[in-house]
Order: sequence, then C-alpha cells, then structure tokens
Amino acid sequence: MNSVRIGNGCGFWGDNVDAPIRLATDGRLDYLTLEYLAELTMSILAKTKQRDSSLGYANDFLDVIARLAPILPTQPKLKIITNAGGMNPHACARKVDEIVAKHGQNSHRIAVVSGDDLMPNLDALIANGHTLNHLDTGESLAIVRHRVVSANVYLGAVPIAKALGMGANIVITGRVADASLTLGPLIHEFGWTHIDHLAAGTVAGHLIECGAQVSGGLWMNADDSTHLETVGYPIVEVRANGEFTVSKSPGTGGVINIETVSEQLLYEVADPSRYLTPDVVADFTGVHFQQSAPDEVFVTGSRGRPATDSYKVSVAIRDGFTASGTLVIFGANAAEKARKCGAILLERLKRVGVSFEHSLIETLGAGSCVPGVVTTRSDPAEVVLRVAVRDPNIASVERFTKEFAPLVTSGYPGVTGYTTGRAQVREVLGYWPALIDKTAVVPRVELSTANEFRTNFKETME
Repeated sequence: MNSVRIGNGCGFWGDNVDAPIRLATDGRLDYLTLEYLAELTMSILAKTKQRDSSLGYANDFLDVIARLAPILPTQPKLKIITNAGGMNPHACARKVDEIVAKHGQNSHRIAVVSGDDLMPNLDALIANGHTLNHLDTGESLAIVRHRVVSANVYLGAVPIAKALGMGANIVITGRVADASLTLGPLIHEFGWTHIDHLAAGTVAGHLIECGAQVSGGLWMNADDSTHLETVGYPIVEVRANGEFTVSKSPGTGGVINIETVSEQLLYEVADPSRYLTPDVVADFTGVHFQQSAPDEVFVTGSRGRPATDSYKVSVAIRDGFTASGTLVIFGANAAEKARKCGAILLERLKRVGVSFEHSLIETLGAGSCVPGVVTTRSDPAEVVLRVAVRDPNIASVERFTKEFAPLVTSGYPGVTGYTTGRAQVREVLGYWPALIDKTAVVPRVELSTANEFRTNFKETME
C-alpha cells in the first residue's frame, strides 16, 4: 500500500459511542482503532474480573461491535484493533465472536494479544529478582504484595502486526501502549523496522489516541463556530516514508489545525526529546506541522532512538477507602461559610475520635479546582462545598458520610443542596509504576475463525 488510513473512534472507556460508527461509515478507512484503557480502568476491570471471571473487559466495545457488524460486509478491507480486552481479552473475543456471528458473518478472524498480565506469575517474578521497584520511591513491590490487585505490562506494536499478518481482521488486546494500536498496522503494511519510521508511527498514534482531543476537543480557542456538538474523530493517512496527514471526516464539527495538533503532541509528555514507548524512543523536538488543507495537517520530521530493554508495568494496589460529599452554600460570604462548614464537619468527627489519613475541603466556584492559579474577583453568590476523606479504616469513612445532613440545620445560613442522600464509600486503588526486563515477558498472539473460536484457537504465535 502507498498509504494507510487509520481512524481512532475512542480515546477512553466512556467516550462517545457514536464516534466509531461515524468513522466506519466514512468508507475510506483501512483500520479503525478503539482505545479504552487507562491505569484506573485496568484497576476497575481487575476488580470486576475478581467478582466474575467471565468479565474484566470494556463492555462498551460490545455495543460498538454490534452496531458495526452490519457495516463490516460492505467494507471487507476494514480491520478493527482495540485494547478493549483489558484484563480478559479472551472473554471479550468470545463475546465479539457471538455478536458478529448473529449477523451471519462466519468469515471473520479474531486475534487475541495477551501476555501483559503478570499476576499469574507475579510471585515467581519477584523471587527471581524482578523486584518491580516503584519508579518514584524505589521501594520493592514485595512490601505491598498482599495489596496488589493487578499488574500489567504495556506491550508494544509487534504482536498486533503479527496478528494482522496471521490474517486477523479484528484484533483484541490486553494492555498495550496507546500509540502501538496505530503503529502495529503500519509495521504490518509497510514492513517497518527503521527507527525513524517507528517514531513516525508512534507520533501518528499519539496524536489520535485521545480521539477528539486532537480535532477541537479542549482546544484553547474553541467557540460556537467549532461545533463540538458534531465533532469529528481523527484520521491519519500515513505514507511508507513516515510522513502523514491528520484529518477528520468531511462534514463533521471540530477543527484540525496546527494549534490542536500541537496541543495533543505535548499531552502527557514529560520529555519531548525522549517519549518512551515499548517500540521506540520518539523525539518530538524535530516534528514539523504544516496546514496542508482545511482541517488537515501534514506531519514530517519524526525521529527516534532504539527502545529500552524494559517494559513499563502498571500495578494497582488496595490503598484504603474514600468518600466525598457536597452541599451548596448560598448568600453573603458564601466561600468563607463553606470553608467553615467543612471545618465544622471534620472537627465534629475529631471530637468523637474519628480522624483521617487524608482530608480535603474545597469551595468549588471560588477557585478550588486550580488552587493558587485563579482567584475570584468578587465574593461569589454561591459555591459548592466538597469535603473528601481517605483512610485505611472503612468504619471511619462510613462515619464521615453521616455528617453532611446535620449541617443543613446546624451549620451556617445558606446551606442547601442536600438532595442525593449520603455519600458512597469506595475502595481506593493506588498506582504503582515499575519497570520489568523485556526478557521476562512473552507476548502471545492467538488467532481463530468464527467456526472454531468457541472451543479452541486455531493458531498461536509467540
């Protein structure tokens, strides 16, 4: 192929469920990617799988595939790549197989990429010297091993490329690096091995991985003329030499220009000269943008260095319990009264022997969302008081939830808005980032056809 068109219709679990359908009906895509996972998402899916071993994947994808199934016969070249498999990609694949089969399609080939889940071998890995030290504190994971809920490696693009090479037209993965969903098909189509090409594919994947964020969402100059109500999701058209364009479907809202693309390029980037991925260390500092047409940006200048010899690992650990509640405070000196009400709430608990490891009082409407950054020019007429606590003792947190209602009649004047009942107590999952040597991880690629999927995978490649 001279060029490959890849559209991303999902930037996170909970994104617009209509976007993948609009992209697919565009009719000109070679690949549709759907990115569902974040660190918090993996933790949620891990807990879901613990409760029910048949779950643990992003179930929104099942709704999407049910709506895409009637479209797929009209576009036989379109392939779908998603990390919706989460903590249970095999179960997700079986559900997808059932849905597509209901639409009379028995020629589809589903591949599963796994091997990212370290939990089955975690104790053996630690015993063999893979200490999974916390990247910030240097502490060994062994000290919190009993609290670990999940541990997943960020796999790269090569297993996805292998799956496509085996003939898959739907690829379902567990945890892979976001940009690798785009790089995988480019490696497959172009046979890329050159470092700069891998960097270009990574830049392309990074630009579209957050969906509409590159096509006008959160753009600093967005206004009514941007028409975000019909925002289009992004498409990259990548050439074999690594140059590519970023665009969106004709007739959709949003905008793609040098500003939107630049904002996304620097999103979640610590060092633009060393963007670390499993596939390559990409250097963003030489990337050049040119507005080549309305809602189209031409991207060149991607450079890279060889990938490191380790994978990043995302570990989730149980970290206590939390709850938060809100009240509306109205009238003169609303912000001051809200802060005092929050202090009263915590003081009343302290007097009966209940304290917390962490507590927070916020006055939303008076600059608390960005403390120290924005100050109000006048006293707001109303604010939302939000008080949150976190503690290892669930009983203390449960007791906290009972202190909001009394403020309605025993706090300062203007307290209102208590209409939703008591706050809910939730378990907190802490994030533990680590590294592991790549030699300790074996990515697995398995392929099946519809007729054979329900019992066994037809082919396996490691």
